[in-house]
Parts: sequence; C-alpha cells; structure tokens
Amino acid sequence: MTHAAQVDTSAVPVGDTQESSRVPISRVMIGMGFLLVVLSYMVNAMDRQVFPPLLPNIRAEYGFSLEQGGLLATNFTLGMALAGLPAGYLLDRFRRKTVLLVSIVIYSLGTMATPLATGFADMTLYRVISGFGEGMQSAAIFAAIGAFFVHRRGLAFGVIGLGYSVGVFIAPLVGVRLMSMHGTWHSPFYLFGTAGLLIAAASLFLVKTGLTEHSAEKVVAAKTYEYMPASAYNRNSLALAVHSVVSGVAIYGFLGLYPTFLITSLHYTAEQAALAMSFLGFGGMLALLGGWLGDRVNQRNLLILSLLAVSAISVCVYETHAGVGVQCGLAFLMGAFGLGFVYPNTNSAMQRSVRPEQIGRASGLFVTSYYGTAAFSGLLFATLVDSFGWSRAGLLQVTVLPLAGVLALVFVRPSQFNNAVR
Repeated sequence: MTHAAQVDTSAVPVGDTQESSRVPISRVMIGMGFLLVVLSYMVNAMDRQVFPPLLPNIRAEYGFSLEQGGLLATNFTLGMALAGLPAGYLLDRFRRKTVLLVSIVIYSLGTMATPLATGFADMTLYRVISGFGEGMQSAAIFAAIGAFFVHRRGLAFGVIGLGYSVGVFIAPLVGVRLMSMHGTWHSPFYLFGTAGLLIAAASLFLVKTGLTEHSAEKVVAAKTYEYMPASAYNRNSLALAVHSVVSGVAIYGFLGLYPTFLITSLHYTAEQAALAMSFLGFGGMLALLGGWLGDRVNQRNLLILSLLAVSAISVCVYETHAGVGVQCGLAFLMGAFGLGFVYPNTNSAMQRSVRPEQIGRASGLFVTSYYGTAAFSGLLFATLVDSFGWSRAGLLQVTVLPLAGVLALVFVRPSQFNNAVR
C-alpha cells in the first residue's frame, strides 16, 4: 500500500487551504501515521466491546432489566448514526485530521464518564456521547484512508478492521481481569478512555495532513465517471445502505448480548464468556484477508456469501448448546465473517458506489446506515428473548434477518463501481 507515497498527496477541501498537505510525506511518516490511525480504531473497539462482558455486573449494581441492559449494550450506535451524515458532510469540506482528533477526545471522555452514571438515563447519555465520537472517527478514518489508498481501498480497510478486531479481542479479557483485580467494573472504562486521549495527543504530531487530506480525485484523474450516477445516493449506495442496516441489526444484536446468553443460558462463568467474546475479535482479524479479497473478486458476491455464513453459524450458536471449546470456535467464525468480511467490504463497496469526490458522503452514509438501527438491536434481541427464548430469538435476528441483506445485495451492480474495469 505504500505505493501511495509516490502520488500527489494534496487536498483542497472547501474552507481550508491545507497548505501543510502540499508537502510530500515520507513512507516512514505514512507508516507511522497509518499505525496510529489503526491504534485509535483499536481503542475505539475496546471502548465499544468492554461493555457487553461487564453487563451482568452492571445490571446487578443498578438493577437494570434485560431489556435495559440490551439497550445499553448497543445504544452507543445511536450516537454513531447521528454523527454519520453530518460528519460525511463536514469531511468533504474541512480538514479530516481535525475531525479525527476531536472525535477521539469525545468518545474517550464519554467512555470515562460511563462509570460515573447514577442510573439508566445518564448512562444512556454517556454511551450515546461516546458513540457520537466513535461515529465521527469512523467516518473520518474511512474517508481519509479510502482516499489515500484509493487503488487498495479494500486491503487498507482490512488492516483497519484488523486493528478493530484486536480491540474486540483484548477488551473482554482485560475488562474482566481488571474487574476481578479491583473488585469493580469501573477501572476498564478509565483505562481505555485514558488510552484514547494519549493516542489523540500522539496523533496531533505524528499523523500528517499528507495522509489524511489526500484527494482521491487526483489519483484517478485519468478516468472518467460518466457511467456512474451523479448523485451519491444512487441505486448501488442505497441498496448497500439497506444491506448495511440489516447487517448492523443482526451483528450488533449478537455482539451486544452474546456474553449474557453464555452466562444466563449456558451457565458460563464471566471469564469463559469473556474468552468466547475474545474469539470474536480473533476471527475478526481475518479482515485483512476479507479486505484483500474484496479488491480482487466480485465484492457483491463476497458479501452475499458472508451473510449466508453468518446465518449458518448463528444456527449452530443458538441451537447446539455447545461447550466452551466449540463456542469459541463458532465465535471465531462469526467474527471472521461478520467483522472480517461483511464490515470492511460493505464500507469499501459503498465508497466504490460513488464518484471519488463523494467518498466523504459515502463514508457518512455507511456509518449512519450500519449503526443507526443497530442502536436498538440489543433492545430488539432482549425483547425477542423475553417472548420466545434465546434459541428462537437468535434464529429470528441473527439467522433470518441477514437473508434480507442478501436480497438487498441482489440489486447492487458492481459494473457501476468507480473501480470497475471498462
């Protein structure tokens, strides 16, 4: 991916001259800046995923119902959704690095505020604030990296997905261990929030605007895009948005209540549930492979096969009542297809469905569509559990629902992507 260092790294967003982005950036600084971006997204994942394995203890302390706990486990995505479209608009007009740094500070402070909650209302507020920052960061990262690595966008997103999955892997293990050591679930939130602030400070100096403010239009200036729709909200992007909505509800419903399912239904210990949750992150590390494949095969078909795999794995998770070892294997596969294949390829496909100058809006659309309804996926799952039990609820939300995403993907035309060979 370092081939991008050989091309013009300037960008001219409206309202910002970006003079510093006109200075060539060395490969060392590209590597260092990209590493910090990946690390910041890893902390983003840790902030998100430390909550579910600690949820049984949080519910016990506050007396929350399963529905309230399910909503808290996923409602941070409401903040992400609220941030998506405004962030996409701003990213096409202002400095991406500024948006990135501000967003890291917002979600870090929201994470650190969570243990200070006195009840359901203010904890909901802190979770939504944290999600708002995470949504801004996601849009900024994918717009910046998607523009810089325009020819290897899928692979670049796969590397970012790898960092996210490392965070998913680490957060449950570290969170439960710290809770056991200190006798309180508060300490992981303070630790991860502080880590985010430190990364923001380092990024201020080490992430150069030559990386974040790159213009995709300059890289592909020789191509014409008359064959593509003029609007960023076209058949392909909207079909992918529908698929994104469905995927977000299914995958985040699973992520939000999976540890609770293991503890309350299969009677796992908190440590065993955290181990299984970590295998989700371990499987998600295959995002590197998923992104690489997305650059080389029909991306629509890859997404269809990945959703079908998620459905099949869900049947095994909720119907077999397997032991710890088998559940860890199933969690690995769910992470591989749900986080490693679906997430990065949905994101990069949405950017490929618009003209290069519109990738900021495409990035915002992805964040809003993927995380918008996902905010209520935990509440939906908990309601289904109360009505039908874990097995039937899992089949409805994580097995049947992805099939609707498959139907939406049938309407996608890869021949109208901006990377299509014509």
